[in-house]
Order: sequence, then structure tokens, then C-alpha cells
Amino acid sequence: MIKTIFSAGLPVDEKLHIQKNEIRGKADGKRLCIVTGTHGDELEGQYVCYLLTDFLQRNTDKICGQVDVYPALNPLGIDSITRGFPGFDLDMNRIFPGSEQSLSDSAAAAIIEDIKTADFAIDIHASNIFLRELPQARINVNNAESLVKYAGMLNIDLIWVHPAATVLESTLAHSLNSLGVKTIVVEMGVGMRITPEYGERLFHGILNLMKNVGMWTGEVGAEIRRPLLVEGDGVDFVNAEKSGVFLPEKQYGVKLHKGDVIGRIVSALTGEVLSVAIANEDGLLMTIRAYPIVYEGSLLARIIKD
Repeated sequence: MIKTIFSAGLPVDEKLHIQKNEIRGKADGKRLCIVTGTHGDELEGQYVCYLLTDFLQRNTDKICGQVDVYPALNPLGIDSITRGFPGFDLDMNRIFPGSEQSLSDSAAAAIIEDIKTADFAIDIHASNIFLRELPQARINVNNAESLVKYAGMLNIDLIWVHPAATVLESTLAHSLNSLGVKTIVVEMGVGMRITPEYGERLFHGILNLMKNVGMWTGEVGAEIRRPLLVEGDGVDFVNAEKSGVFLPEKQYGVKLHKGDVIGRIVSALTGEVLSVAIANEDGLLMTIRAYPIVYEGSLLARIIKD
């Protein structure tokens, strides 16, 4: 059932609608919310929402409880291919839990109000247009004890537990976790694109989570991989030493050894190799630069240390 959780008038006879698809099972049980589209240039979650709504609507007899799918928390951003909330020059994931002060704040408050009675939420993000990421859950260390075991069911590559100091309190996930909704942030792929393999893996992972918490009586349909758990200083960052054009030589997801060449920064004007990016540690390449133009200090790669 399609429901509108927030609606407001816009200039030139237009309206802003934030909607969800409410899928109820044949038996009572927990409530799971799948949310995405907070950033208009992150589209990986659109495919996951499609797969879930199509499949679950055809199999409501196997659902115990309720699944709510919110494919576009920032529909104006998606329509205009804009990361933030158009017209307000802000990041929608920095205004939760919202208020009644403005259009964007009111939308954020309505989203929180609608989700706050759920048991679980999966907040799906892509990377930005500059980086490609392996499928991963990002969890505040303060919530790790309650969330890591559920994140481990999602068929992703890794769980990255962040220090509390790096977690912004104005995000959707932080606000929901503070209200008792077990909320896991999943990040994968690259901005403005869809990686079908990752979407399909997370789709099966969500079914696996539902199965484990008693919300799904059917088959999961895939073998679920066990993610790596990364904590503290377990990730090494590789940054550009020079400005230029970055030419990667490794695919993300590969094992690296200390000294391996990750890529080269070259000059299109002089034909020189300006800098060689190398692995400082043995480990797994979890992030690689996707956008080739870089400046000194730009992030080129992240490596999970062995």
C-alpha cells in the first residue's frame, strides 16, 4: 500500500511528496523499514527497493510483520541529480530529527515520526561520484554491541565500526538509534550509478535478516557471506601527493601487499608520472578513486589492514 508521509506545496503549482510502500504480512511480527534516497546522487538503493517491493508483494504470505520501503527521502534531490535538498543548499542527512522551522526540517521531522515505532531500519547509501566502495555497514562504536550481529546478516563484505567522535548526531541513523530503532547504515558502489551485483546481494541479505528475526518464513535464496569486522585504526588511508589525473591499477576488493602499486598520478600536459600511490600495509582494498581528476590530499584508496 502506497502512503504519503509528508506533502508540501512548492512554487509553480508543484508539490513535494515523500512516500513509502507499506507491505504487511499475513501474520503479526516486527516492523522493518528500508530507507534510501537521502542524497539525490546516491542511486544504489533504488535497485534494492525495486527488488524488495517486487518480491515481497508477491510473497506476503511468508512475511510475519511489516516491511516499509522508503525509496526517496529526498525526491527533489533525485529528480534534479542533486546530493542535497535543492533550493536550501543543505545536506538532508544533517538536519535530523528535524523541526517545524522550514520545509526541509518539517520533512525530516515527518520521516522520524513515521519510522520511530519500527524495530529495525536499513539506511542504504552509495558512495559519492568520486569513490567506489565495497558493500559495508558503518556503525557508531556506541551502538556496536546491539547492531554488529544484525549487520553480519546482510551479505556484505565488511562492518566498519567508527569512533564516536566521527559520528554526526544530526544523521537519520543516529536519530533513529537514539529512539531505540536498530538502524544500520549500508554504503556500497558509486554515486550516480547502480551496481546490480551489490543490490542483489543486499536484497538477499535483507531477507536473511528478516529470516533471523522471525519476519520471513521463506527461503533466503543465496549463500550469505560473512563480513570482516573492522574497528579502531584498522583502515589505512592513501591520499594524493600531487594534483593530476589518477590512473588506478588495482580493482577494489583485491588483496594487497605492502609496496603494491595502487595507481599513478600523471600529467596530461607534460606526459610525466607525477606520483605513484602505493600500499603502505598488507590488506584488502575496500575503496578506490573513481573520478580521475585529483588534487593534493584527495583520497585515492582505503585499505583494511591485515
